Amino acid sequence: MIDTSYVRTMARYGAWQNESVCIAAGRLSDDERHLDRGAFFGSITGTLNHLLWGDRIWMNRFAETKPPKMPSIPESVHETESWTAYQRARSEMDQAISSWASDLDSTWFDGNLSWFSGAAKRDVTKPKDILVIHFFNHATHHRGQVHAMLTTAGVNPADTDLFLMPE
Repeated sequence: MIDTSYVRTMARYGAWQNESVCIAAGRLSDDERHLDRGAFFGSITGTLNHLLWGDRIWMNRFAETKPPKMPSIPESVHETESWTAYQRARSEMDQAISSWASDLDSTWFDGNLSWFSGAAKRDVTKPKDILVIHFFNHATHHRGQVHAMLTTAGVNPADTDLFLMPE
C-alpha cells in the first residue's frame, strides 16, 4: 500500500508543518496559547501537546523510541511543561521521525503490529502500513485544528499544501 518514499515524504512534510505552526504560535503569548478555544483538546497548547504525545506513542511502537511522559490521552495535553520545552521536544521528535524514515527498510512493513490500545481499551493488531498512514494522518488532523485556532487568534502559519513543500 505504501513504501519508504511515502514515509520519508510525510516525515519531511510533518517537520515542515510543525515548524510553521511553532513559528506562528510563538507570536502569541502563553495566555493566548493556553486559551480554551473549543477544540477537542481545548487550547493551542493542549492540542500541540496531544500531537506530540501521539507522535511519541506511535514512534515508541514503531521504533522503540522513548514513550510519552503522560500515561493517557486525557493527560496528553500536559506532555510538556512550557513553550520552550514543547519547542525543544517537537524538534527532537521531528528529528527522530526523520531518522526512522531515512533508515526504514521496505521489509519493515511486512506483517502486523500488536499493542494494547488505551483509547480502545483492548489489544489491537493491525497491518503496519495502515498504522503508518494513521500516524501521519493523525498529525495532519490535529495540525489542521491548530491552524484554525491560530488563524482565529490572528496569526497565520505558512502554506500547508504538500506540493508547496520546499525541496
